Amino acid sequence: MASTLLSHQIRSMHLHSNIIGEGKPFIILHGFLGMSDNWKTLGKQFSEQGFQLHLVDQRNHGRSFWSEAFNYEVLANDLKNYCNEHNLTDIVLLGHSMGGKTAMAFAAEYPKLVSKLIVADISPRFYPVHHDSILNGLSALNFDEIQSRGEADNVLSNYVSDVGTRMFLLKNLYWVEKGKLGLRINLEVLKNEVGEVGESLPSYARFEKDTLFLRGDRSEYIGVGDEVIIKNHFPKAKIETISNAGHWLHAENPQEFFDAVMKFIV
Repeated sequence: MASTLLSHQIRSMHLHSNIIGEGKPFIILHGFLGMSDNWKTLGKQFSEQGFQLHLVDQRNHGRSFWSEAFNYEVLANDLKNYCNEHNLTDIVLLGHSMGGKTAMAFAAEYPKLVSKLIVADISPRFYPVHHDSILNGLSALNFDEIQSRGEADNVLSNYVSDVGTRMFLLKNLYWVEKGKLGLRINLEVLKNEVGEVGESLPSYARFEKDTLFLRGDRSEYIGVGDEVIIKNHFPKAKIETISNAGHWLHAENPQEFFDAVMKFIV
């Protein structure tokens, strides 16, 4: 296992991505404990509308590199390096939850690179840590004993009651080698730095171009009080609500989510 961890850590510090289609560049950033694969279906749909989709794994997630450093400043800088490597300018940028915070930070820091910004179910404000049970459940997965996804789910169910959330988390499982499961996320660092996920956008951060905030009607991540905060940072922001959806609004009502994004970016 030690050699596997080392191989993660010595990977070059380039973000892994899945690039689909041709056209105007459109980057999507996943949320905390997610990965680019979560957006594959919607990414394909957007690509069919004349966009080149870049489904990106942020550091310590998916197939991207592992690092002790983890905060929105380094996540935004990772994305700047990614844009440089792929010669991307005038991008459409969409981020969900943690990815939404990265997208906000990036757009405020590098506004010339972003044509339109979409933020899914997160506000620029501070959020207290609320992932304890999930992180404890993932930490309880002993891969010396667990031989299947079903066994992992059984352990996780003691910590996370919602089946949909467990299925989302278990997408991080992969076969490290024959007969040996592991997690793609850098769990140790993400546990240590989880407080960074809820950090607010710096008070001076502003993005003056077209911005769309989408919230789920069953989610509490963007409330009425957030509208003033959003407008302070994003004066041209529109805030729309996706029906029959919670925090994972893009997965719970993908058609309405797709339609709202397309209406905004075309």
